[in-house]
Amino acid sequence: MTARLIYFMGPSGAGKDSLLDWLRPQLLGPVHWAQRTISRPAVPAGEDHESVLPEAFAALRRDQAFALHWEANGLGYGIRHTQLAPLACGQWVLLNGSRAYLPEALARFPDLVTVHITASPSVLRERLLSRGRETPDQVEARVQRALAYSPPPGAASLEVHNNSTLSDAGQQLLHALGQLPDGPVHTGKLSRMHPALL
Repeated sequence: MTARLIYFMGPSGAGKDSLLDWLRPQLLGPVHWAQRTISRPAVPAGEDHESVLPEAFAALRRDQAFALHWEANGLGYGIRHTQLAPLACGQWVLLNGSRAYLPEALARFPDLVTVHITASPSVLRERLLSRGRETPDQVEARVQRALAYSPPPGAASLEVHNNSTLSDAGQQLLHALGQLPDGPVHTGKLSRMHPALL
């Protein structure tokens, strides 16, 4: 089995976190989900992350504790070196990343595979407006940024459109991962499902 770093990313409103929650119990093979260190308190039923104060996060960065780190929405996000250690053992490592940070992640891990989770402009717009967190102009700016985004040239990239149900998007995602060779989710065809996907 060939080790792979799978880097999930997507715009606000694409349902990335919900889709990754759906995916976790589907993958029973030798995969490791990289835990993120985030400079925010843990919340009930939220992401299983390592919660640190902003000052502690800054100190971890200075001490080079992170293999990858970025900032988004006023928070710091980091992936400790230990979270990527399974790559050396031939495992797949899956992580919840950032589109803006992808060029730097690729510079450090040129062979990583990106999975871009997105949705149609109308679906993104509807979901963002329903949250009520931003003005219509702010929502439209997010939608336009999502439309304008394209992965850096040369990146091994998969794309999943989460326009309908989580199950539909999940099957797209399983199929896309199943096309990657030498891994625990390699299927070739969905009719011959690998045990890791059952």
